[in-house]
Amino acid sequence: MPDFTHELAARRGGSRIVAGVDEVGRGPLAGPVVAAAVVLDAGGWPEGLDDSKAMTAARRDRIAADLRDCARIGIGAATVEEIDRLNILQATFLAMRRAIEALPVRPDHLLIDGNRLPPNLPCAAQAIVKGDALSLSISAASIMAKTWRDLGMVGLAQQHPFYGWERNMGYGTREHLDGLKSHGVTQHHRRSFRPVHQMLFQENYAPPGDK
Repeated sequence: MPDFTHELAARRGGSRIVAGVDEVGRGPLAGPVVAAAVVLDAGGWPEGLDDSKAMTAARRDRIAADLRDCARIGIGAATVEEIDRLNILQATFLAMRRAIEALPVRPDHLLIDGNRLPPNLPCAAQAIVKGDALSLSISAASIMAKTWRDLGMVGLAQQHPFYGWERNMGYGTREHLDGLKSHGVTQHHRRSFRPVHQMLFQENYAPPGDK
């Protein structure tokens, strides 16, 4: 279970405001990559806070609602166009920086999930591999990023109902790939990702509706 060890260590080092940062959406074929930055109050946080991947959707939604009441939160995203132009790693870093900038307070120290730090951060930072399972602040960020992105993908699914985005969140499931074959590529698909790229650049490609 994640705990507050990393946050307390940063505070003992002189940092007053410590934010956890995580992202979701690096792997899907469609939709943005989303990051969240969360500052928890050392006096308390929602019961059951954990890695978002270890939770049911209902539990994530409940804890996200509790976090909105007791934590300071920033959300950032990078668009499909930015993902295709920059590459997914740099777009992820961009989303993280935007999430940090969106915090209502300026952090003194960042705890960032993963093994690499984004460039041009506004303060000291620490990369923590599997941080969403180790740090409560990163766990909170993973939950906020996941619930925010999932809600967005459900909304996009209402506009584009043939890909199952309300279930697969843009990941390359069989349902999604079948939708691509039958209904073609939308403006929300990442054209630099292999299945979409291959479909667009195969000889004589035309959207199914144009055939």
